[in-house]
Amino acid sequence: MPSATVDPTQKSPDLSQKLPKLVSRKRPRPVHESPVPSVKTTPLPLPPPLDSIRFTVPTRRILSIHDHELFLKSPTYTLLTSFIFTFSDSVRDKPISSISTSDLDPSVTAILSVLDSAQELLKEHPPEDNGGSRFGNPAFRSYVNALTTQLPAWHSRLPLPPDFPSEALIELTTYISNSLGSASRIDYGSGHELNFLLWLLCLNRLSLLPPPTFPSLVLIVFPKYLELIRAIQTAYYLEPAGSHGVWGLDDYQFLPFLFGASQLVNHPYLRPGSIHSQLTLEEEGKDYLYLNQVAFVNSMKNVEGLRWHSPMLDDISASKNWGKVEQGMRRMFEKEVLGKVPVMQHFLFGGLIPAVDGMSREEDAGGVGDAEGVEEGQVVIIKDGMRHVHNPNSWGDCCGIKVPGSVGAAGETRRAHGQGLRRVPFD
Repeated sequence: MPSATVDPTQKSPDLSQKLPKLVSRKRPRPVHESPVPSVKTTPLPLPPPLDSIRFTVPTRRILSIHDHELFLKSPTYTLLTSFIFTFSDSVRDKPISSISTSDLDPSVTAILSVLDSAQELLKEHPPEDNGGSRFGNPAFRSYVNALTTQLPAWHSRLPLPPDFPSEALIELTTYISNSLGSASRIDYGSGHELNFLLWLLCLNRLSLLPPPTFPSLVLIVFPKYLELIRAIQTAYYLEPAGSHGVWGLDDYQFLPFLFGASQLVNHPYLRPGSIHSQLTLEEEGKDYLYLNQVAFVNSMKNVEGLRWHSPMLDDISASKNWGKVEQGMRRMFEKEVLGKVPVMQHFLFGGLIPAVDGMSREEDAGGVGDAEGVEEGQVVIIKDGMRHVHNPNSWGDCCGIKVPGSVGAAGETRRAHGQGLRRVPFD
C-alpha cells in the first residue's frame, strides 16, 4: 500500500479554538454591608458672634430622663459629637512624633503652660496619711480649691483679644476645674474627662482654637492632660466614677482609645492584636495613644494578661482592622458616655454650651421634700448635689459602695512593700 504523505505547506488546525474556555468554579462572594451604620462626622459649626452669647455659671440641666432625651436631640449634642469626631479625624494616620513642638499655636502653648502649673501645684498639696487606705485621699479637696483660685490668672496666659468678655472666664474655669475629678466624691471618670474636651470646645467657640490646631490639641495637649490626671490619681487615689469593673473599657479614661484607634487606622504593621505584645507597647506607645493607655492599664494591674483584667479590651483586639475599632469607639462614646443618664446628669450647660428650652433647672427641680417615687420607710436626701432615695433598712449599698481604683491599690502596694506589683501569671 502506498504510504500517506504529509504536505509540508499545509497548516495544522488550531485546536485551541475547540477547547472550552476555563471558567472559575468559585462563586463571587456577595458583599455584605454592615447592619450597623457607620458614625459619620458632621461639619463643625462656626463659632457664634460674642455679642450673641449670654455667659453664665455652668450648671446641671439633665435632671430627668426627659431632659436627657431633649439633650440627645439638641444642637448642643450635634456640636459636641462633631467636635469630638473632628478631633478624631484630625489625627488619622498621624503619630505623636509627626507634630512639631517648635511651631505650636500660641493658644496651644498657653494651654500646655496651664497644665504644667496644675501639675506643679501638686507639690504644695501632698496626700495626707490615710492609714494605708486605698480609697480617695482628702487632700485632693485642698488641691482642687487651690487650683480653682489660680485658674483665672492662668487663663490670662492665653492670647485673649482686647474685647474678650471677662464673663467668659467663669465658664472656662468651671469646665477645667471639673475635668480633674470630683472634690466631694474624690473620684474621676469619663464624665470628668469629657469636661476637659468641653473646656477646649469653649476655647474653640471663643475663636481661640481654630481647626488647624486640632492635631496638636489631640497629640500634644491631650497626652499632657493624661499625664496630669495620672499624677493626680497616683497622689490622691481617686476612685473610679461609675466603674463597670473588669467589664468596662477602662476605670477612668475613654477618649485615648477613640483618638488612638484613629491614629492607627491605616498603619502598615500594627494591628488590633498588637496590644498583647509588651515589646510593641514599649516601643510604639510613645507615638500612639491607644497603645500608651493599654500599657498604663497593664502597669496598674496585678494580674498578667488583658483577658483577665480587661476582657473588653481583649475582645476588641480580635477586630479585623483599626477602622472597625474606631467606628466601635464612636458608637460606644455615643451610647455609653453621652447616652447614659448617670454620666450625663453631671454635664454642665452654660452660655457657650447651651441647654435647650424645656430642660429642667436645679433651682426649679424641687428639693428634699419632693416625694415622687418614694415608698414607705424610704427617705429622700441630697447626696453630692443629687436627689437620692435612701433606704435606711438596706445594707447601705443603695447609696453606692465605694470601690478603690486600681491606681490606689497599686500605689498602696508599692508604698507598703517598696517594690512593684507582684504579678499573678494566670496565662
